[in-house]
Amino acid sequence: MGSEGSTVVVPRSFRLLEELERGEKGIGDGTVSYGMDDADDLYMQSWTGTIIGPPGTVHEGRIYQLKLFCGQDYPNNPPSVRFQTRINMTCVNQETGMVDPHLFPMLANWKRECTMEDILMQLKKEMASPQNRKLAQPLEGNEEGRIDQKGLVLRCCIV
Repeated sequence: MGSEGSTVVVPRSFRLLEELERGEKGIGDGTVSYGMDDADDLYMQSWTGTIIGPPGTVHEGRIYQLKLFCGQDYPNNPPSVRFQTRINMTCVNQETGMVDPHLFPMLANWKRECTMEDILMQLKKEMASPQNRKLAQPLEGNEEGRIDQKGLVLRCCIV
């Protein structure tokens, strides 16, 4: 009945439900987490992620909030990823907080098998990379507004 070498493509909604379930259970050591922004979002597009900065870096002990947006073409194409918390990293636009896909290999070389968890874990690893581990960071408690993609001013505060 089934032909050899064929693969089953999991529908977008099933894939996102799997990711939601995994995110709700917690990931690894608890320094990375994610979940839906709005439980009423039927398309499951808007997500929130959190990364606790890795030890031995300027990020140690800091809590970083991110927004991930999964368009209708996810997981065939990567989500857009944006830091709400100000951060100085080589792959992040300092004005918008957007992770630049051209400077972040996981997004540049996106594979359907990759997940939002993979993105968050890779960003945490990137924080500990030689080019980012000692970069001067914005002061904690910086509540300077950041304009989001819809033109709304976002307020963030590192606790």
